[in-house]
Amino acid sequence: MLLSVVVPVKDERENVRPLFERVRDALDGARSGPWELVFVDDGSTDGTFAELEAVATADNRVKVVRLRRNFGQSAATQAGLDAARGDVLVTMDGDLQNDPADIPLMVAKLTEGGYDAVLGQRLKRQDKLILRKVPSLTANWLIRKVLGVPFKDFGCTLRAVRRDVFDGLVLYGEMHRFITALIMQQGARVAQIEVRHHPRTAGQSKYNLTRTVRVVLDLMTVKFQGSFQTRPMHLFGGVGLACMLAGFVSVVTSGVMKYTTGPGMTANPLFLLGAVAGLIGVQFVSLGLMGEVLTRVYYESQGKRPYVVRERRNLDKPLLPGRGSIAA
Repeated sequence: MLLSVVVPVKDERENVRPLFERVRDALDGARSGPWELVFVDDGSTDGTFAELEAVATADNRVKVVRLRRNFGQSAATQAGLDAARGDVLVTMDGDLQNDPADIPLMVAKLTEGGYDAVLGQRLKRQDKLILRKVPSLTANWLIRKVLGVPFKDFGCTLRAVRRDVFDGLVLYGEMHRFITALIMQQGARVAQIEVRHHPRTAGQSKYNLTRTVRVVLDLMTVKFQGSFQTRPMHLFGGVGLACMLAGFVSVVTSGVMKYTTGPGMTANPLFLLGAVAGLIGVQFVSLGLMGEVLTRVYYESQGKRPYVVRERRNLDKPLLPGRGSIAA
């Protein structure tokens, strides 16, 4: 079984060689079989690529992918996954906060427990309270509530995943934060174990408070993909019908008020509210219909199926007389 460790890096020149050495010592010491280390240089400008070249020259198990510019962590992670050849793929950050010594433990949990993915949960997280810990705790709580995923730490990039699970996943935008949710939407069997976390000793963190806003926006995308991608009419049509019902009630109420205690319909704000709500409802229903058409175009034009198969049994075997045949 070939193990591939995928590490996207940007401006991490001082961390490249120590990270390689720790990965090498951890995997060679554990005697876990053949492995490769795939670095993805995501548009570094501090000499990171030169350091990567030197490490790759010294050990041919180190593979290097250099992107033309900075495309972001999701794209860099996807580039590393595409370049990796392993049966099990391990992702981690290049800032040395993840401990490579935890990789053999995660791979052992993956193979012995029959899981499709094993995630890391950072124990005694070594980050700043206001800039990192508080936003992360808030985002983790929100993800658990919205997506119904039970795990506590979605921000830990140290994870071990089987190849076939990652093959069915394509990362866009900044979806690397939701890899756990995305693979669980495919029906993957997932476990989480505690891993060590170290303070950053070199380089600069690329995270800031604005990522909390991006997490909320990406969370809405993941929720839609998981719940309504194949049935958008259920979402937009439901909202549209609710708006039209509210508009109908508002117009009827304004009509009743005209002949009882209230002002005339044209002077009643409920009449205007009902007209606007009805128009919004029609727009939402129309959006749902267009979504249904686009969904069919998406799946049928590319030959995609709205399901994922875990395994197949006896599909290619012919029926033998007296075995599986139905007597007339």
